Amino acid sequence: MPLPVPSLQELLPTGPARYLGWSVIADPALAGALARAGFDAVLLDQQHGGYDYRSCCAAITEVALAGKAALVRVPVGDVAMVSRMLDAGAAGIVAPMINTVAQAQALADAAKFPPVGQRSWGPDRAMLLSGLRDGSEYLVAGNSRALTIAMCETAESIAALEQILAVPGIDGVLVGPADLSIALSKGTAIDPLGSAVTAALGEIVRKTLAAGKLPCAFAPSPARAREMVAMGFQLVSIEYDAMTIAHAFAKLLREVDPSRAG
Repeated sequence: MPLPVPSLQELLPTGPARYLGWSVIADPALAGALARAGFDAVLLDQQHGGYDYRSCCAAITEVALAGKAALVRVPVGDVAMVSRMLDAGAAGIVAPMINTVAQAQALADAAKFPPVGQRSWGPDRAMLLSGLRDGSEYLVAGNSRALTIAMCETAESIAALEQILAVPGIDGVLVGPADLSIALSKGTAIDPLGSAVTAALGEIVRKTLAAGKLPCAFAPSPARAREMVAMGFQLVSIEYDAMTIAHAFAKLLREVDPSRAG
């Protein structure tokens, strides 16, 4: 078993861009397949996916067996789940809809031990996966191992971005382009590839890098992922498992019978 699993802080933000496998289908084997496919880390999605605490614990283990780290996107406002998933061995947390400094502070408080935050002690499983057997050793390293990412996906969050990035314990931001397009269009369109979103992406990555933090993004296609890397994003997803599987099955069927256009 290739343990200990490296922390994401050991990969980021230096060096080339890294790629994030995104899993919404709550199956540990699928999360492990993403890790073995070569993604640098795997995100387990509790917000819009089928994952819960138990399925995340199983998937974190499967991803660790592949020698990779797992992040968990928690549901909106669920700060209690932040520390639970870190205790379970998640290498990082992605928290959606962080629009204010107060929300960013609540996230940091749940993810980081004192003096940075207020995370309660109970990382038994995290210690096993990290290879740090001594509690005092993990206490020293725990904050740097718990990558804490706030999602930037509204006009409000963009306006407060510099203040959010200045909150101690916030390690970076992840852009959700679909929600961002809805917010920027005032609810009139879903256009994650549109010019307004592209301009906002440039502003977000510039401010994030200027703050010395990690810019991350969800990309709905390989082409968009390449564009985001060129913009300066350092951790980028490429589609998500259910989307990729659906595309693959449709492609197979069209190759056999071109009339079956999906």
